[in-house]
Amino acid sequence: MTGTLGSTRAATSGAQAADRHAAWRAARDRALRAPHGWLSPTALLWPTSTPGRLPGLPGEWWVADDRLLTRAVAGDESVLVGELVEYGGPTAVSVAEGRSLVLGTFLPAGRSGTASDGDPDGGSDGEREVAVEVVRRTGRYGLRPRDPLAPTRTGFTGVPAFAYDPAWVLDAPVRWYDEPAPRTVGAARPRLVHHVEAVGEIEVRHDGATHVLVLTGSRTRPTVLFTDEADGVAPWRVVDVEAGDEQQGTVRVDLNRATNLPFAFTDHGTCPAPVPGNHLPFAVTAGERAPR
Repeated sequence: MTGTLGSTRAATSGAQAADRHAAWRAARDRALRAPHGWLSPTALLWPTSTPGRLPGLPGEWWVADDRLLTRAVAGDESVLVGELVEYGGPTAVSVAEGRSLVLGTFLPAGRSGTASDGDPDGGSDGEREVAVEVVRRTGRYGLRPRDPLAPTRTGFTGVPAFAYDPAWVLDAPVRWYDEPAPRTVGAARPRLVHHVEAVGEIEVRHDGATHVLVLTGSRTRPTVLFTDEADGVAPWRVVDVEAGDEQQGTVRVDLNRATNLPFAFTDHGTCPAPVPGNHLPFAVTAGERAPR
């Protein structure tokens, strides 16, 4: 009787975990489908110090005095709107290294509707307006148009993923650093780097061997970017690290929730690479597969 009850409880717990994972996967796909989410970028443009046109964007764009500037051009059929836009004069914004902001939106020529005055996801036209994201990477200002009608979004049917497997839910020993350690890592685009902070290390034990991965982010929101030997996955993936057993000195790492970074969906992502050495020399057949 005890064995039967224990098996029933284990089966129930396993079914609940699978249901929670299915709900998480559905929420993940919904978030990716947002009108100006990570399926919508159509370009990554680099303005220079000389005012000039950029493909697909209204107005002129240039960089001066450590700021990005833009102004409308007479005769344009589209105009950038938003709370940050200075009407009748040049708009100037600054963005910190590694950060970004949505400067405004515009309705491309030939699309019906009106721009929503700076709310890139608001109003009835959120499915037609292009949002203009300003990024700063490796000291350079870039512009990333986010178009809800991008084929990567309109053709999206969900992220391919491995089936949920509780064996990939790990309670990993953790060692937190006394102070965050600055690290410089590569990026998904050539000639770019990212500056991250390493906050600790975890041990992943597999087939009798122990592998150390460096955690980045913050002590309250640590993540781990890693590579592995699985076929059909993105060059690297990321997983959030959850609270574990403080007395045992462990954290929870659910590799079923290993996700693709934006660069896996679009050529216009500038995502940070893993800290050198964050490689698991075996196939992690869990989490998201390569979407293309």
